[in-house]
Amino acid sequence: MSYDPDNIFTKIIAGDIPSHKVYEDDVCISIMDIMPEAPGHVLVVPKAGSRNLLDADPEALAAVIQRVQQIGNAVKKAMNADGILLRQSSEESAGQTVYHLHFHLIPCHENVKRKDHVSGTTANEELAANCEKIKAAL
Repeated sequence: MSYDPDNIFTKIIAGDIPSHKVYEDDVCISIMDIMPEAPGHVLVVPKAGSRNLLDADPEALAAVIQRVQQIGNAVKKAMNADGILLRQSSEESAGQTVYHLHFHLIPCHENVKRKDHVSGTTANEELAANCEKIKAAL
């Protein structure tokens, strides 16, 4: 299947849909996931349009992975996490639900189970507070 530029992430990048923005530059936008698996769950979304990892431009991919690392370090620090789970799903069988390349950065703590991704949304106040913590750690 081909890339559809009319997706939720292009609308967030354009500012047509509100988000809790952690970081933005000419390469990507990073936002709080509204259905977090753990507090501080962040998405890193390249601005260059591609369906997923399999059709992404290699140069754009190289640039965005640098931001993934930078933001991942900030998430770990801000959320006092023991580790970070990095996830990228390509195609439906792998769990992809939004067909615009994006990376999940999920803070992990020893002996704390993560929620299912589709278990529900989190209150705006909590998302905003975690967003500010992560911004401060950047």
